Amino acid sequence: MFNQRSEESYKSHRNYCVQISFELLMSDKRQRARVQGSWAKPLHKPQQPTAQHVPSAAVSWKCGPRSFEFHQPADPIREIPVEKVIENTGDYEISQGPTGVSRLRLIPGFLQQEEADCMFSKLLAELPWSQKTNYRMMGDAYEEPRLTCWYGELPYTYSRSAMQANTQWHPVLTTLCLGVEQKSGHKFNSLLCNLYRDGKDSIGWHSDNEPSLGPQPIIASLSLGDTRVFSLRKQPLPHQVAKEYHDRGPRINLTFRTIYPEPERPSGRFVR
Repeated sequence: MFNQRSEESYKSHRNYCVQISFELLMSDKRQRARVQGSWAKPLHKPQQPTAQHVPSAAVSWKCGPRSFEFHQPADPIREIPVEKVIENTGDYEISQGPTGVSRLRLIPGFLQQEEADCMFSKLLAELPWSQKTNYRMMGDAYEEPRLTCWYGELPYTYSRSAMQANTQWHPVLTTLCLGVEQKSGHKFNSLLCNLYRDGKDSIGWHSDNEPSLGPQPIIASLSLGDTRVFSLRKQPLPHQVAKEYHDRGPRINLTFRTIYPEPERPSGRFVR
């Protein structure tokens, strides 16, 4: 009886020891799993500031020993000029500058509609239109977004690219030049022709201030074909014909000018 109990007690003790050993082994594995798992945990991310933590613009803030406070300017930084539309016949004073007063004289209906349409068709078909290549300050080349041709005894240079002299005036252009001179009271010896094929063709802001035009240039501009918006700014009277994002037909703009011999360039290499 004693032996049997002892044997049972021994078996029970053995089972208890095995159970304890198994639990210790599993506890050790779990501990190692927890330690290894802690290496793989994502790093703690700092909490993003909420609206209540962000200082408002009206509150001053400090940076070291100095504090700063933002104040709204009392006057606007830039005043946007009021846009004006000029469409009636008359003389308009646009701006005043060091070289004098810039004026615009508008003469709608300079030609009868039937005559204007006939001249437009002939010039569109018969003038030697081409796309001019210009150069930016750093020498990058680009093509003008329009077609042009030049008439005059002297070459004309703008945007670091020259148009060669051409004395073979088209008869229609000669007739128009005489009419413009009579109407304006000024003489012109040159003509720059621009063809805007559609609304995507344009010319950016520029001032027609090349030295060859003289200190106070006078330019007579005559337009044939479809209507486009001609924009003007004040000093020094830049102007443009911007792109338009709706259907436009072709438009020819003739700018009669007086060109003088260009001043000699200083000796040395000229970089376009």
